[in-house]
Amino acid sequence: MHGFVLAGGRSSRMGRDKAFLRLAGKPLIEHAVTKLRRVCDEVSILGNDSRLEEYAPIVPDIHPGCGPMGGMEAALLHPHSWHEWNLFLPVDVPFLPTAYLLEWARYALPSAEKRGAVVWMFTVEDRPQPTVAFIHRAVGPLLTESIERGEYKLLPALELAAEELAERNGFLRGSGLWKIPYWSELKARPGTDPKESWRYTTPAQERESARWFANLNTPEEFAEAERNVEALDT
Repeated sequence: MHGFVLAGGRSSRMGRDKAFLRLAGKPLIEHAVTKLRRVCDEVSILGNDSRLEEYAPIVPDIHPGCGPMGGMEAALLHPHSWHEWNLFLPVDVPFLPTAYLLEWARYALPSAEKRGAVVWMFTVEDRPQPTVAFIHRAVGPLLTESIERGEYKLLPALELAAEELAERNGFLRGSGLWKIPYWSELKARPGTDPKESWRYTTPAQERESARWFANLNTPEEFAEAERNVEALDT
C-alpha cells in the first residue's frame, strides 16, 4: 500500500497549523507518518507546505481549495505511485492505534477483489469516517469528475464512485463501498513484545478508544489530548 497523510487543511478552528503542533514532544505530522511507515510500503504527505518535506515527500493538490477530496484526488492520480491500494490518515487523529490499521489491512485487502470493493472506511456510532480509508486508485478519475462538477463533499463522492465502479466491474449495487464498525473483529489482541509494542493495543489505548477517531480541531481538544499522551503508540 501507499500511505498518505491528509495534512492540507486550514486549521481555522485551531488557529495555527495542526500538522506542526507538538504532542508528547513530536509534531502531529511525525506521529501520522510514523504510523503509516509501519504499515505501508511507501508514505507521502498530502499538502502544499514545503516544511512538510522534512517528514516525507509531499504531493500537492491538483485542484487546490477542494478540502480532503482534493488531497485524495492528487494521491490516487500520483504518477509515481505504483500501488493499487492507498491508505489515508488525517494528521489530527494521533490516538488511532497503528495495530488497528495493520489488522484492518490484513482483514480488508485480501478480500477486496472478490467483493468488488474499491473503498473501505470505518463507521463510529453509525457515522462514516471517510478520511480514514483504504481506496483503490481506480477511484481517482471519478473524484476528478466530482471536483469538476463543483461537488466537494467527500462521502457522497466516494459513494458515487464506488457504485459506478462496482457496476462497471460487474458487481452488485452497493458492493463497491464497505463500512466497518470500528468495534468489530478488527480489534488487535494484546501482546508483550517490547521491540514492536505498536503491533498490539495497550490497556491505555483501550481506555481511550473514544479518542481513536476524534479529530483535534480546537485548542481545548488539543489540551485534553496532552493530558492523555500515555495512549499514544508513537
